[in-house]
Order: sequence, then C-alpha cells, then structure tokens
Amino acid sequence: MSRVICLGEVLFDCIAKELGVSLSEVRSWSSYVGGAPANVATALVKLETSAAFVGCVGEDPLGDSICRYLDQQGVNLNGIQRTAHLPTRQVYVLRTWDGDRIFAGFSQPEPQAFADGELRATKLPENLFRDADYLVLGTLELAYPQSREAIWHALDLADKYYLRIVLDVNHRPVFWQDLTITKSLIERLLPRVDFLKLSAEEAQWLLATTDAMIISDRIGSLEGVIVTDGAAAVNYCFGDVAGTVQPRKVTVKDTTGAGDAFVAGLIKQLTQHKLSQLADPLVAAKIITYACAVGSLTTTSPGAIASQPTITEVNNFLNP
Repeated sequence: MSRVICLGEVLFDCIAKELGVSLSEVRSWSSYVGGAPANVATALVKLETSAAFVGCVGEDPLGDSICRYLDQQGVNLNGIQRTAHLPTRQVYVLRTWDGDRIFAGFSQPEPQAFADGELRATKLPENLFRDADYLVLGTLELAYPQSREAIWHALDLADKYYLRIVLDVNHRPVFWQDLTITKSLIERLLPRVDFLKLSAEEAQWLLATTDAMIISDRIGSLEGVIVTDGAAAVNYCFGDVAGTVQPRKVTVKDTTGAGDAFVAGLIKQLTQHKLSQLADPLVAAKIITYACAVGSLTTTSPGAIASQPTITEVNNFLNP
C-alpha cells in the first residue's frame, strides 16, 4: 500500500559540471535519476510517507538502472511500465553561476521519441488507486498522445477511489513538439485538481496573475493554491486563508528538483492534517514553512534525488 501515487516521467538529468557555459562548451556531465514525479516519490519516502511511481522507461540499461535506483530508495514500482520501442529519456541541464538550471535539450532531437511518452492507460494498476490517498501529476506527459490518455484515465481512477489530486504545473516548453496545444490541455486539467502548485512564471503565463487567492477564486474548485518564486516568498491560499512564507536562506549549489521536494513536503504535511485544519492560519503557515524547508535543503547539494533531506534533517533545520 502506498499513500501517494506519483505519475509521469522518470529520466536521467545530465547536469553540466561547469557553471555558466553554453551546451557546446560543456566538457563533462554528472548524471542523476530525475523527472518531477519520480523526484516527488523519492522525497516522500525520505519523509517517511509511502509512495508509488507510475511511469514508463525503456527496456535498456538506463531503464534498468532507474528501476534499481527507485527500488533501492524504497519507492513502490508496481506501476512501472517498460517499452522496447523507445529509449529512456536523458535531459541535458546547464547551470548558471548562481546554481539555477537551464534545460538545454535531449539525447536525441525529437522530444516525443522517448519511453515516458509510451505510458499506457490500459496498464495502470487499479489496485494502487484503491489503496492511495493522493495522486500527484505534472503536465509534461500531456505533450504526448499515449501518456496523455494515461493521465485522463488516472484521473478517472482517482475520482473512483476518492483520491485528492495534486498538480505541479512544471511547464517545460522543451518537452513539447506542439506548443500551440499546451495551454489548452493544462486548462482542461485544472478543474479536476484539488491542490495546485505553480511557479510565479507559470502562474503569470497560464492565469495572468501570481496571486494565489485570485487563482483559487478563478478556478473555483481548488482546496489549495501555492505559488513559488525561487528564493522569494511563497504565496498560498487554502480556502479563505491566504498568506506568504519567506523561505529560509541557504547556500545554493543546484536548484534541480527543489520544486519537486517542495511538493513532497507539502503532501507530507497534508497527510498529517485534516482538511478542516487548513482553515487555521497557523496550520496553513506551518504546512508551507515545512514545504519550503524541504525544497531549500534540496538545493544545498547537486542532484534532484541525492540531495533530498530526510525527515530528521528537515526537523533539525526547522528547529535548530
């Protein structure tokens, strides 16, 4: 049994070892297992919350390596799918001088030509949904027809078994072959979501505002909206309760996976509180403060998963 299902892409982040250089100038790379939903799953396990990953990888050495790694991390892989038709995705990531990441492309030119887009709706294990409390989604798998259908089917299963749905928009144009359909597909998804997390840039692009309360009022069906902005203050809204939290300063080495860790921290807290408690401003602020701590700690060393904190490290950070 896993309390949280994380559905979507898993891949290898190939991160440039040099800072502040272009793709052609990179001399060496460090490879890490990544992909937002997989990152959330591993972060949850480190926070002592059971999680399953549902996605597709190639029947290749990279896919084998990912499966071994996620299994070693304690992630439930009953929903993993394999395909012999397409390779496991590799993403090239550049880093600025201050540690921010820039997605620079893939190991082959066509963004749809990777295994994660082959996720099949018909192979989603219904028993995972029967036992879970939350379904976590991104939007990257909306870019490909087959994985898009898997998302719609997962939403139907989540409705059937009364799971709450958390969407991290996590918009990455480089994954989309046709950018003209991106916004309409994400907008179609929003009314089915319970908790929505966006970056400030994504909120402005998608909803023309970064104000969590306005976003919540506009969509109408959300139980929570959280808008992050890097090291700047997070603004959030749970029903009638709105506020901001300023993340604590840390020494940043790599921001890869920080947003995914934030989502894991958020879900960890949601699993520990009744929804009625979100109407308490102190509880709401505590939840966001915890999520900020998990995200911040993840930036203090390289790699999206390797740098994720344990529950003890988060508690020590919040209570020095």
